Amino acid sequence: TFLTRARDLLRIRNQLVRECLAELLSTFMLIIITLSGAAQSITSFEMKGNFLTSYLAGALAIMAGIYTAGGISGAHMNPAFSLAMCLMEQFPWWKLPIFAVVQTLASFISAGAVYILYYDAIWHYSNGTLTVSGPRETASIFATYPADYVSTANGFLDQVIGTGVLIVGVMGVMDTRNKGVPKGLEPVVVALLVLSIESSMGSNCGCPLNPARDFGPRLFTYVAGWGPEVFRWVEGRGRGGD
Repeated sequence: TFLTRARDLLRIRNQLVRECLAELLSTFMLIIITLSGAAQSITSFEMKGNFLTSYLAGALAIMAGIYTAGGISGAHMNPAFSLAMCLMEQFPWWKLPIFAVVQTLASFISAGAVYILYYDAIWHYSNGTLTVSGPRETASIFATYPADYVSTANGFLDQVIGTGVLIVGVMGVMDTRNKGVPKGLEPVVVALLVLSIESSMGSNCGCPLNPARDFGPRLFTYVAGWGPEVFRWVEGRGRGGD
């Protein structure tokens, strides 16, 4: 049939290309849901969401991403996880930079999609000014920023510990020598793991567990009008700041 011939013609046979496209799609799913959860909460003045709904959106986004492409690329969605897989000799080192670029690109694209989706809401909430700090800041929709009291050393340690707990937990789920998770439910368990980390380690820096999830959207805010301040550590960034 025509559909069969078209499908055969469009089928991508190169395994690396298939994995990259799968990683692009899974990371896109992760980031667009995660950022949309934050956008809905912030732009509605927390009338249609709060920090808990944002955390829940991020956790469920992990599940959606894994179910989307886990069988093709492994749905790493995170350069830190790809690095851990390399260290465990379960992923070739030469693929690490490729996956990292794809994950960051997908995050950048997702940030653009969320900006378009919430364009009117963002400009209404911010009174027509895209800022990184102050009571009407909107940069935190896209990237994580430290609390005013967090030092550079504490912020670094916060990210190392949070990401470490995530990697250890995921590796534990994947290890067949442990008590097995029912087949097909691994993404649900990983989502619950992420939710537990976000709920317990999110106050310092917003729980930045994924370099691609942070850098891609942060780069988008830089080019979209928030300016170079998105890359600076500035006191009083929060919506309660001046």
